[in-house]
Amino acid sequence: MATQTQSKPQTQSKPLNKRETSNLIGSDKVEGTPVYRTDGDHVGQIERVMIDKLSGKVAYAVMSFGGFLGIGEDYYPLPWSVLTYNPDVGGYEVNLTQQQLMNAPKYSQHKDWDWSDRSRTEQMSHYYGL
Repeated sequence: MATQTQSKPQTQSKPLNKRETSNLIGSDKVEGTPVYRTDGDHVGQIERVMIDKLSGKVAYAVMSFGGFLGIGEDYYPLPWSVLTYNPDVGGYEVNLTQQQLMNAPKYSQHKDWDWSDRSRTEQMSHYYGL
C-alpha cells in the first residue's frame, strides 16, 4: 500500500513556504480577512486587493458589505490608506460610520467596476478625503 505525503501548496512550481511575517502578508491571506469599524462592529470582509502595477503598492481593497449569506452583497473599493490592521481583532479597521459606508462608492455583484475610469478614482478619493 502506497503512503501519501502531504505536499506544500504550489504557485508556478514553487512552494509557498511562508505567507506571513511580522510586517508582510500574502494576498491570499488578506482576501477573506474581516473588516471592523473602530467601535468593534463587524462590517464586511476583504474580497480582493488591487495593486498598482507601476509602484507595486496596494492601491485599494475591495470590501464586501451588506446582504445576507452572500446574497445582495455590494462591493466597496476602499483606498488602502483608510484601513488599519488591528492584530487584537485579527482584521482591518475602518473609521467610517454605517451611514458613511452605505453612501460610499460601490458596485454590485451583477455590475462591474471600471477600474480604468479616472472619474471613479477621483470620486473615491474625494469621498474618502484623499
